[in-house]
This record gives sequence, structure tokens and C-alpha cells, in this order.
Amino acid sequence: MTWNFAKMHGAGNDFIVLDGVRQAIELTPERARALANRHLGIGADQLLLVDTPAHPEADFRYRIFNADGGEVEHCGNGARCFMQFVHEQGLSRRNPLHAEICTGLITLTRLDSGEISVDMGSSQFGPEAVAFNTQDLLSTPCGADTLWSLPLPGHEQAQLSLLAISNPHAVQVVPDVHTATVTLTGPLIESHPRFANRVNAGFMQVIDRNTIKLRVYERGAGETLACGTGACAAAIAGIRRGLLDSPVRVLTRGGALTVAYDNGTTLMSGPAITVFTGEVDIDALTSQFNTKDSSPP
Repeated sequence: MTWNFAKMHGAGNDFIVLDGVRQAIELTPERARALANRHLGIGADQLLLVDTPAHPEADFRYRIFNADGGEVEHCGNGARCFMQFVHEQGLSRRNPLHAEICTGLITLTRLDSGEISVDMGSSQFGPEAVAFNTQDLLSTPCGADTLWSLPLPGHEQAQLSLLAISNPHAVQVVPDVHTATVTLTGPLIESHPRFANRVNAGFMQVIDRNTIKLRVYERGAGETLACGTGACAAAIAGIRRGLLDSPVRVLTRGGALTVAYDNGTTLMSGPAITVFTGEVDIDALTSQFNTKDSSPP
């Protein structure tokens, strides 16, 4: 079975985008892992599946799968690539565009600059929003936010802002993102047993009241060059802590994103780039991947 695909990225956060409107796509976790593998497959942080919607007000439905094959709730960089894909493939020319994700509807708008703005939907705050067990943990008020102290074996406690933008996020402020222990403490936070559904771990450096640098260790994907919902979570956490003012320029390793937050509304804008298009024999790829994956070292 051959699938047509596009390889895309938003600020370095890269995706394999599949058209489920004009071709039959059954994206299993096994197939997702094979496609996303950077050595044996096409390679991507996540896979995006464009499909027909169930919601009457949506133009399309789009689903997000991490490189480990797990399906997730939202992806801001992926949303921009989704709109770019729909326009480039001639599936629709609507602007704005309404997309159905598993937690509701989001609205995407192509700006005069060529960038795409995403209305990221509502945000929820606190431990309940990210399924975090706070038993016997210390908390500290910080502006309109509350910081939770999370012990990490062999490292200092992390002081975390907890919030969800469909996806769960835990954000901490660090002196310098370049020397932050992202690859060491990121996995400890992401898979900490106190987070029932795991979490995206954000490391934010405040440059000035409208600029931050950010690295994110993503749930099910590891550290990525950029994370759209992570950029929004960091900006909102900084605003609630009293450290930032909207709009916030978020500098990631893959590029810059802009987040505007006002009265509960979050708009995130940035680029969406198509790298190449192609086709893949999904059955042959998955078979080869499984054979290689199960072979002895």
C-alpha cells in the first residue's frame, strides 16, 4: 500500500503530513513509529493526519501522533503545517480555517506576512489540569500562578508552573537555556510518576519582558527544535508569574514564534514550511522496520 505524504516543519519542529481525505489511511502506532524513525524511515517529531471532520463547524479534522506512536491532543507547530498542507494540496483555500482536534475546535488564519496564526483554545491551570499528584509536595504562590516543587533524583528540585493547552505542560525558569539540564532532567519530569499522563517539560530563560528563550522536552518525542503548545505554555506561565508582558517573542532552537495572551485567549503565530513531498510503501517500510528492530545486536 502506497501513501502520499509531505515532509514539513514549523520552526524546526518537523512532521510527516498524510492526506486522509483523498486516500485511505490506517495509521497504527506500529506504522507511526516506522515512519517517524530517523534512520530507517522518513523521520519526524510527529505525524499529522488530515481527515474529514465529525464536527459540523469544522472544515477538517486533524490528528497528531508522536514519534513513539502515541496519539496526543494538540500541536501548535503542527496546526500551522496542517493549514499550509491543506492550501498547498488544494483541499481548501478557506482563510480562516476551522480544524477539529480531539479536544475541540481551533481556528487558523493566514496572515499578510505569510505566517499562520493559531487560536490555541482555552488554557487550564494547576495540578488537576495536568493530572499531577501533589500529595506531600510544597507549593509557593508566584503572582497569579502557583509553583510546585518536584524532587528529582540527583538534581535540585524543579519549581514548576502547571498548565494545559490541550497538552499538559510543566514550565520552569532557568538562568540559561544553553546550560540547562534539559536532556537529563527533561526525561525525569516528562515521565515522572506524579504525572498520570506524562507531561511536556519546558525550560524558559527570560531575556526581557517580551522575549524568552525556550527548550522543551516533549512527551513521547524527546527534545524538539520547537514546541508550539510549549511556547504558549511558557509565555502564559511567565505572564502569570509577573515576569512577562504580551505579546511574547519565543526564541527556540529552530526559530522564533510569537505568542499573544489576553483575557484567556491565546494566539500563536509562526512559519510553516514544506521541505519535500513523496510516496512511501507503508507495508514494506513497516516490515523492514520491524525486522531491523527485532534483530539481535
